[in-house]
Amino acid sequence: MPKKILIADDDQDTVSFLASMLRANKYEVVVAFDGMQTITVAHKEKPDLILLDIMMPVRSGINIFENLKMSALTAIIPVIFITGVANSEIKQKALKMGAADYIVKPFKTEYLLSKVKKVLGEQNRV
Repeated sequence: MPKKILIADDDQDTVSFLASMLRANKYEVVVAFDGMQTITVAHKEKPDLILLDIMMPVRSGINIFENLKMSALTAIIPVIFITGVANSEIKQKALKMGAADYIVKPFKTEYLLSKVKKVLGEQNRV
């Protein structure tokens, strides 16, 4: 059964790019475009991983992450932040809170895929 990944980003182009890249690598993809939708979809779909943008409408990525960590249903879901915000303070906060990784846009597709596989425990997956 394919691993399910939630892409939470308000930028349609980013979501489309990530979704097609992940689907091409045999992942199931669900999407959310704002903070409330991200929390709702995470609870309903129970993804294996969340790719979360920092700058989101309704709630910031950090706020969404805090909310997910407080719920028994979503607390254990790993989160990789993918963001245009190259701010070391925010990065340190995210990692200290338990984020699996923090990747700044633009990034190389292979780099992101290797991080996804690592977090999902699939380093040897082709």
